[in-house]
Amino acid sequence: MEKLKLEIRLLFGSEIDSADACIERMISLLKTKSGIESAHLSVSPTGQPGTVCIHFDPAVVSASEVRDAALKSGASLDATYVHLLRTGQAMHARRASAIEANLGRVGGVLEAVVSPDGTIRLEFDRRQTDEATIDQLLRSWTKGTEELKQHSHSSGANTTDHRSQDEMGHDHAHGGVFGEKTELIFAILCGILLLIGWLIETFTNLNEWIPLGLYISAYAFGGYYTVAEAFAKILAGKFEIDFLMIVAAAGAGALGAWAEGALLLFLFSIGHALEGYAMGRAKRAIEALSELAPKTARVRRNGTEQEIAVDDLIVGDIVIIKPDERVPADGFVIAGESSINQAPITGESVPVDKRPVDDIDAAASDSDSLPPEHRAFAGTINQSGSLEVQVTKLTSENTLARVLTMVSEAETRVSPTQKFTKQFERYFVPTVIAGVVLLLFAPLVLEEKFSQSFYRAMAVLVASSPCALAIATPSAVLSGVARAARGGILIKGGGPLESLGSLDAIAFDKTGTLTEGEPKVTDIRTAEGIDESELLRIVVAVEDLSKHPLAKAVVRDGKRRLRDREPRSLAEIPVATDLKSITGRGIQATVGGEVVHIGKDDLFNEVDGPKVPDSVREIVESLEENGRTTMIVRRGDRYLGVVGLMDTPREASKRTIARLRELGIKRMIMISGDNQKVADAVAKEVGLDEARGDLMPADKVNEIKRLQSEGGVAMVGDGVNDAPAMASASVGIAMGAAGSDVALETADVALMADNLDHLPLAIGLSRATRRIIRQNLWISLGMVVFLVPATILGLNIGPAVALHEGSTLVVVFNALRLLAYRE
Repeated sequence: MEKLKLEIRLLFGSEIDSADACIERMISLLKTKSGIESAHLSVSPTGQPGTVCIHFDPAVVSASEVRDAALKSGASLDATYVHLLRTGQAMHARRASAIEANLGRVGGVLEAVVSPDGTIRLEFDRRQTDEATIDQLLRSWTKGTEELKQHSHSSGANTTDHRSQDEMGHDHAHGGVFGEKTELIFAILCGILLLIGWLIETFTNLNEWIPLGLYISAYAFGGYYTVAEAFAKILAGKFEIDFLMIVAAAGAGALGAWAEGALLLFLFSIGHALEGYAMGRAKRAIEALSELAPKTARVRRNGTEQEIAVDDLIVGDIVIIKPDERVPADGFVIAGESSINQAPITGESVPVDKRPVDDIDAAASDSDSLPPEHRAFAGTINQSGSLEVQVTKLTSENTLARVLTMVSEAETRVSPTQKFTKQFERYFVPTVIAGVVLLLFAPLVLEEKFSQSFYRAMAVLVASSPCALAIATPSAVLSGVARAARGGILIKGGGPLESLGSLDAIAFDKTGTLTEGEPKVTDIRTAEGIDESELLRIVVAVEDLSKHPLAKAVVRDGKRRLRDREPRSLAEIPVATDLKSITGRGIQATVGGEVVHIGKDDLFNEVDGPKVPDSVREIVESLEENGRTTMIVRRGDRYLGVVGLMDTPREASKRTIARLRELGIKRMIMISGDNQKVADAVAKEVGLDEARGDLMPADKVNEIKRLQSEGGVAMVGDGVNDAPAMASASVGIAMGAAGSDVALETADVALMADNLDHLPLAIGLSRATRRIIRQNLWISLGMVVFLVPATILGLNIGPAVALHEGSTLVVVFNALRLLAYRE
């Protein structure tokens, strides 16, 4: 049995989410081909996400045939399914539910999720409908949905619509003659008409038709949007909260209790309007991110400076940023020195010093691996001196744009609690209706008039409506995600937000996470009869072919030692070729016709040639006792010696671990590919409970799975080398995600700054969000539990409505407290 791995992007011609439903569709298609045993989503050892691993029998089908089948499957799906993301004005949860229900009824729509913040994510089959039809329906339902992003498999790219608000429609989600305030104004008019009618009825002897006319007018204004939403849901086959309110109001009118019915609609509609306002606050916290980047950029082209729109910037442009100006695009510094306030993107409180790169061409070829002192991100603020930055990403692809898109997508990722509440409502509302019908038959067993039973039934109908429950979780998730984004933390939806808040175990990668990730060569120990210069030249020649962090450290420090020892020896560094990586063990290359091996002692038990001599092994053991990472070097059959490196723990590691313990994290573990002694030394220094060393990439995954089976674990890494382990954890947390496409795509939670200090904020905010969700559920369900028996025992509709709508507002404003969360 052989296997073949293909990148999703190669198969679909576009960069899609690894969780996309089309991945499962393609896997199902592949399994139908003879000779293909299985196919599954996988992650490569290098951490590249989004690959499909296909296991096949080479005796039945060839690798090229498997590849062709995969490409054809991808192309077929590419031409069939379209994914859209739209964003518009914030709305209340019941309105979002109505739009979601309507979208679900459209032929060809396979999935639709509508968030109260106005974000709409949907997938449709282009054989049954098209984008123009979808957009037309959305405009008719929302009156103000503008396009943020289009993701179509066939497009091969992400595009942004730059149409103006006037072209797209600029009204509130409820629109109307008064624009975005129409619903609020209608609710106020309902209240005014109700008050005037009640005053006339109570204190004057005017014709009874006058107050009745005012009450009916109050019904019209207060029930306008509620009826519209209830009707939309009924057409979709859903009987929800709005329907219950309309029935109760109609019942009150039928009994002649017009004032109480109008009061019900007034409180319900004013609650709607205030809820929409509150959700709008959370929405604006996210929209503020989009305003960070400037609209224009000062660019040098053909030797002259000119000001152009940031959307017209291309990769390779040189932009000039004066003091106190915002950086217009992602790139690296080529001239000037300054400090940049990166707080808007990474949440770092202290400005980061910037200086030019040494080699512009080398930086342009691998900009993602540049250290922080060279990189600049769109939306950050230049402080003191002027800078010249070479653009590395288009406006639609830069870090800020990706964060905005992912935050918006996060709002449509339904959390476990939201799923529960939707299921609860699905069964609860019909149960309420059935109970109310039974109450109508109370005169058969009680000595009371039908009008009394009917009134009681309507009061129970109001009391039983789970309005607060509908908004309890979405409001908390929206506020939590918005607050996290403001702090330089990207949380991809309610699922990771809730999961992270419930975990009490965290696993950390060592290199680059708990440590600086910039190891230094501390020891050069030669074997007997070997000159140090020979060892250094061979090591530098071979490691110069690798991009591994340890290899870069060896080349940097090795050249410095050679320069200090004998400057001309730098010119004597030989040429190495044929680099091969031996996963988790080391590397090999050819120098002067001889094979050179560099790596752990385990490597030399697997390759041909003499085993490690006792004298060299003693050197290794001595260095490892002192917390060094070691590399044994062998050229041909000769052992040249050992290189010792040390990666010092980050300053933030110890205080972060201590803070996490205060937050209630009970178990913290380090998993590392380094030897056990080095792992133990670092773990002890930073205050971890335990360390697991000598782990291959597959071993890290197995370790995470084992921890998962013991109750769940979050995995913190850099999002690249740790991607397989992060994908196996309950929640994957990537550090230093700013500018890293891989980290942004693979992680459930992305810390934009390369700083562990932000981890406690993510954990604390997740726990606070989970706590508020629980509070909201208790408030919403508790009010229903209180009001139902109270109304059965005689509580009037008026007080029931006041308490009912009051609980809804309490739930929303309780969730908004998360926007002000401080660690």
